[in-house]
Amino acid sequence: MATKLLSLTCIRKERFSERYPVLRKHLNRSGGGDGSPSETAALKIEEEVISRAVFRVVGMTCSACAGSIEKEIKRLPGIHEAVIDALNNRAQIMFNPNSLNVETIRETIEDAGFEASLIENEANERSRQVCRIRINGMTCTSCSSTIESVLQSLHGVQRAHVALAIEEAEVHYDPTLLSCHKLLEEIENAGFEAVLISTGEDVSKIDLKIDGEFTDESMMIIERSLEALPGVQSVEISHGTDKISVLYKPDVTGPRNFIRVIESTVFGHSCHIRATVFSEGGVGRESQKQEEIRQYYKSFLWSLVFTVPVFLTAMVFMYIPGIKHLLMYKVINMLSIGEIIRWVLATPVQFIIGWRFYVGSYKALRRGSANMDVLIALGTNAAYFYSLYTVLRAATSPDFKGVDFFETSAMLISFIILGKYLEIMAKGKTSQAIAKLMNLTPDTAILLTVDAEGNVTGEEEIDGRLIQKNDVIKIVPGAKVASDGYVIWGQSHVNESMITGEARPVAKRKGDTVIGGTLNENGVLHIKVTRVGSESALAQIVRLVESAQLAKAPVQKFADRISKFFVPLVIFLSFSTWLAWFLAGKLHWYPESWIPSSMDSFELALQFGISVMVIACPCALGLATPTAVMVGTGVGASQGVLIKGGQALERAHKVNCIVFDKTGTLTMGKPVVVKTKLLKNMVLREFYELVAATEVNSEHPLAKAIVEYAKKFRDDEENPAWPEAHDFVSITGNGVRATVKGSEIMVGNKNLMSDYKINIPADAEELLAEAEEMAQTGILVSIDNELTGVLAVSDPVKPSAREAISILKSMNIKSIMVTGDNWGTANSIAREVGIDSVIAEAKPEQKAEKVKELQAEGHVVAMVGDGVNDSPALVAADVGMAIGAGTDIAIEAADIVLMKSNLEDVITAIDLSRKTFSRIRLNYVWALGYNLMGIPIAAGVLFPSTRFRLPPWIAGAAMAASSVSVVCCSLLLKNYKRPKKLDNLAVREIQVERV
Repeated sequence: MATKLLSLTCIRKERFSERYPVLRKHLNRSGGGDGSPSETAALKIEEEVISRAVFRVVGMTCSACAGSIEKEIKRLPGIHEAVIDALNNRAQIMFNPNSLNVETIRETIEDAGFEASLIENEANERSRQVCRIRINGMTCTSCSSTIESVLQSLHGVQRAHVALAIEEAEVHYDPTLLSCHKLLEEIENAGFEAVLISTGEDVSKIDLKIDGEFTDESMMIIERSLEALPGVQSVEISHGTDKISVLYKPDVTGPRNFIRVIESTVFGHSCHIRATVFSEGGVGRESQKQEEIRQYYKSFLWSLVFTVPVFLTAMVFMYIPGIKHLLMYKVINMLSIGEIIRWVLATPVQFIIGWRFYVGSYKALRRGSANMDVLIALGTNAAYFYSLYTVLRAATSPDFKGVDFFETSAMLISFIILGKYLEIMAKGKTSQAIAKLMNLTPDTAILLTVDAEGNVTGEEEIDGRLIQKNDVIKIVPGAKVASDGYVIWGQSHVNESMITGEARPVAKRKGDTVIGGTLNENGVLHIKVTRVGSESALAQIVRLVESAQLAKAPVQKFADRISKFFVPLVIFLSFSTWLAWFLAGKLHWYPESWIPSSMDSFELALQFGISVMVIACPCALGLATPTAVMVGTGVGASQGVLIKGGQALERAHKVNCIVFDKTGTLTMGKPVVVKTKLLKNMVLREFYELVAATEVNSEHPLAKAIVEYAKKFRDDEENPAWPEAHDFVSITGNGVRATVKGSEIMVGNKNLMSDYKINIPADAEELLAEAEEMAQTGILVSIDNELTGVLAVSDPVKPSAREAISILKSMNIKSIMVTGDNWGTANSIAREVGIDSVIAEAKPEQKAEKVKELQAEGHVVAMVGDGVNDSPALVAADVGMAIGAGTDIAIEAADIVLMKSNLEDVITAIDLSRKTFSRIRLNYVWALGYNLMGIPIAAGVLFPSTRFRLPPWIAGAAMAASSVSVVCCSLLLKNYKRPKKLDNLAVREIQVERV
């Protein structure tokens, strides 16, 4: 169950009315009945091009706030509808995008005195597309901020996130206004290299390689043949290459069909063509990263070839008598051999190996900003060109005495390239969690051929990428499951730890779901494939983790603000340092004995200025948050805790109050009927047939338990056909109502019966009270407005629930239970798990209201739930945690998904967030401390008292080391272990007695 639902709810877009049922209720109220004027107006609106924007609004306290916002928004031109939900801090605006844009709406809300941020923006279901772009050339947060500004300034871009740590951008844009190629063009115009990773169109896309003899005519035939296939949306042939890209609907067709068509279409045209799945080769992120590492390594080795001799001639050989005499030999006037050697060797380091810094500086300055490349270029140029000046003066003057700094520029560039090399290697390790997930799926699979009766008639080994929906595949012991599906034959145990973090193998038999990438242990299984490619659970988890790593944590804004003025400030300080020391020397404000014998006051001042220039490190600040978030989310995924970004991670570490749903959260979520009492004479089989026919339309766990129990009274227990239910209505928080076989059936609680004025006799009241005392849920059944039966359903408490609540108390976190169940059952369950505060018989809106009350009291609230009725509270909470076995909407609404569906992971999520933010704070302390201490030392504040000065090449080495140290500090999170208390939780057997 966990697999099926998780597979794809984590990322998939849900309609707003499903995700936020409170707003849907308000919208429904605004419409009239059939043919009403409001309904007619709605139909007219649907014919227009409209956009729907959803904002998170902070600061609303009551309906008066909502009213003032609505009034201001409706004054704007092009507004069709404005629904403000003060309960959930949401505003849904329907507007004409030709007359208005979302930024104007956001500014209007903020002008009304509230804080607003865009969550969702759609136009007729097609106004938003997401593309991912790899960006090469970013060096610090100034670069990433510049790209974000460029992208967000484009008309049609709704949201853009640029992640420096993984060098990628995620852009949400309107495909009707601009294309992804325009985005790439704008990034390249800003001075960076952009490579498209994926677009919304690539969800079901495969690239095929054509081998053999083919002509333009045969390729045209292939293209037309593929386009004629049902389910194929587009075919793109890369002319001049052997690659064909096919965009298709996986529910209709698949890659094996394409290969069959390609290999058979040209038969008889004297061409022999073979098609295979195209290997991405060097296009992937990992291979790109490896290529970058190789380039930096190669550059560093070449820089050493030139820099080591420069260093030796300047720092070592000058103290060896024989060699010193040779190096000091004057060639022309005062120009020595040593100076010529250093000039010749330093020049290729400055202008060939260091060319990347000139390019980066030019691009940064061209767009009106400054980055780390500017600092490096200025510092090394100052050292090199002053040294060049001394060389030219020495060659033209018979009495000039000067010192060159060629070793400074060469060693600076060498150390910075070494630092970048180490930094990229370390950053690559921060995303290893994604790489491990992507490598879980096997390369091959055993495809079974099955006849009409379900008998296996043959098998063949195929490429794992050729699996199609509804295929039947064979999983042998010790093999990985090739794709998501369900078991149609066989029994085994499957190790799902790599996906869910669950250490114990899970038993699988006919009908059970399996996840692609998990390991089959001891039996043969036949699996029917349900999801392939990007629809699979594994692909969705990878996408979720990637999106989480792209999303910025609010604390990252601190570094972004600093980056805007950091480099200009450093340039100013560097110039001021040089000027102060130069004037002090010229005006004799310090004794001449302070000046080293090989320098004059100008050269001493220049060294101080260069040191300040190159020691400052904006990179360390920029990497402090994203690297820790990357490692934290990756570690969470390996532990079965999927965290949707840095914002969720940041809020989770502040949580001091957790609101728990009961059914499926504190309890197993698999209730069973333990007692049935009929209040009128009828056959139990007929009774359950009517009840099951009504409840089969509901997704509530109690409804599923009743249907499952009713199957026992049927001969066709495996797949029973229930009578058709008409006029089915689900009354949220109360029960269901429908007409079955001409009788009106109602199944629910006392409130439902009271609402319909159905009398509850005394013996039924006693049965309900008895069930509540035993922590069971009493369900009433009415047939034709007469109470007919009482069911008692037991949902056992999860084994570790009591211990988990106890551990949360020790962490100073308050626990509250909010449930739609009756008070008796709720109090009984609360006592069993150790929760003191209980709210029962709560509707979805009341759960959200309770969350808002707690927030008003100053609590940072997390909500843990699994059902549709929990989604308003999940959205309203500071942190929403969805149980992995829960419903699609609950998982979509949550900030954190707990894949193992146990309460231990609530503690793991909070503990991991605390550890991650402790690491982020440590990173910021180091990055800020380094700059605040390093710049004054480089400027020479210690020189008057200690004669200690920091040579520029050592300052450059320190700058390179600071970035590496921040990344390595974040990497220590990979050693995270969940709290030891969780390892000691007692696991108790759960026994349910049926009556």
